[in-house]
Amino acid sequence: MGQHEHVRVAVIGSGFGGLGAAVRLRREGITDFVVLERADSVGGTWRDNSYPGCACDVPSHLYSFSFAPNPDWPRTFSGQQHIRAYLEHVADTFRLRSHIRLNHEVLTMHWDKDELRWEIETSKGTLTADVVVSATGPLSDPKIPEIPGLADFPGKVFHSSRWDHDYDLRGKRVAMIGTGASAIQIVPSIQPEAAKLTLFQRTPPWVLPRMDRAITGAERWLHRRLPFTGAARRGLLWGIRELQVSAFTKRPNELGLIESIAKRNMGRSIKDPVLRGKLTPSYRIGCKRILLSSEYYPALAQPNVDVVASGLAEVRGSTLVAADGTETEADAIIFGTGFRVTDMPIAERVVGADGITLAEAWKDGMESLRGATAAGFPNWMTIIGPNTGLGNSSMILMIESQLNYLADYMRQLNVLGGRAALAARPSAVHTWNRRVQERMERTVWKSGGCNSWYLDANGRNTTLWPGTTGEFRRATREVDLAEYEVVRVSAKGAEPAVGTEPAVDAESGVDAEPAVDAESAVEAVEPAESAEAVR
Repeated sequence: MGQHEHVRVAVIGSGFGGLGAAVRLRREGITDFVVLERADSVGGTWRDNSYPGCACDVPSHLYSFSFAPNPDWPRTFSGQQHIRAYLEHVADTFRLRSHIRLNHEVLTMHWDKDELRWEIETSKGTLTADVVVSATGPLSDPKIPEIPGLADFPGKVFHSSRWDHDYDLRGKRVAMIGTGASAIQIVPSIQPEAAKLTLFQRTPPWVLPRMDRAITGAERWLHRRLPFTGAARRGLLWGIRELQVSAFTKRPNELGLIESIAKRNMGRSIKDPVLRGKLTPSYRIGCKRILLSSEYYPALAQPNVDVVASGLAEVRGSTLVAADGTETEADAIIFGTGFRVTDMPIAERVVGADGITLAEAWKDGMESLRGATAAGFPNWMTIIGPNTGLGNSSMILMIESQLNYLADYMRQLNVLGGRAALAARPSAVHTWNRRVQERMERTVWKSGGCNSWYLDANGRNTTLWPGTTGEFRRATREVDLAEYEVVRVSAKGAEPAVGTEPAVDAESGVDAEPAVDAESAVEAVEPAESAEAVR
């Protein structure tokens, strides 16, 4: 890559968001773009997370692009290896390889307000771009808490998303820190191998049974021969989850029935009343992420497993000390402590029009316009930005909605013509986020009585979307230029264009619509293979 290469669009990351953006750009007839990936292969979080038992908790036919259906998913809930293979095939099928720059970690991005473009420094050189699409995702940078004495632990230490496959857990005393979505998959997978497995639990999760099964050959044959059956299956999965949203966002008290199902799931395996007391949450189900597993509780009931109902507070040599004083000897520590979601590291590398980083702009909490653009950062867009996460459905639905917004954003720039940039108005960003936070107050995530990773340091939920995916699709169908300033290059440098309209209320729509894109053809690119579905 030359030092002065210039592209129309630079996409950062090659997970679902980055590859989806690349497909959509080609669909819009834009081929002058690159996908910058810091690792040596595509896949994002499904490349990084390869721990034992890693799988998705969203049904396979809903956790895939509408424009790239896969009739050959092997199970109703797919494992990590199958999802990663799917993303590799998307990259091949839609001829994205020539755009992807592997081992190109983005170090800094600076907005050049005189040239109206982004200067991007990577680990392999520098380039410039008119538009940046940041698709690094919130589950990309692991978070390990600062534990006194951890640096002196004589054994093995690693995070679940950086699994050390060369380390043999057989016969070892293993400490699992955390009880999130990764931990409940890891625990049943490693319990038979470990001599002793100690689970450090600060807060017990609500766990529903995982209704997973192999998809039959007849089903796969039907979806291959009659593609509309796969689309119908996807639509049904989507519709069921849309109907559940109001219980999470408006009427949390209706979640009592779901709690009773979770308690029965626990009761089938946990007979010891003391252990059952440790594992029973004291908050409303849904306040923290609801987990799915039919193997977690049976594993915890095994004689070589011990549950410490307290967080890890200190490490003294090979002795782990919990906050309640419990001491445990360990040969290995595995952290299942999540990711930097509300303080994404990529924000520290983005410097906007005012010379400050995105992290500085977001020091009081992440804010964006329609989950996509930030005030002070022209022609910069994020996929899976603030308040775009979901508590009960597929993030692919949200990503595809944001791809619609990206497509119209590029169309608006083309209509404006010349050297132009769109800068989100602070008033529009504020209005959008004020209304999101107002809606958030009555959700289970705010009123359910827990402290979750959805909340930032100020107690604001800047992670989840407080509505249906249909509402979000309506709100991101097109760009409203009244929410932006049009910036052009003049003799004095970049200036707002004369006559731009004042900002208007940035309110989302209220009519839920199917989030599945009815258009499956890719208009600007012929797939590398025939029109067969991705397998």
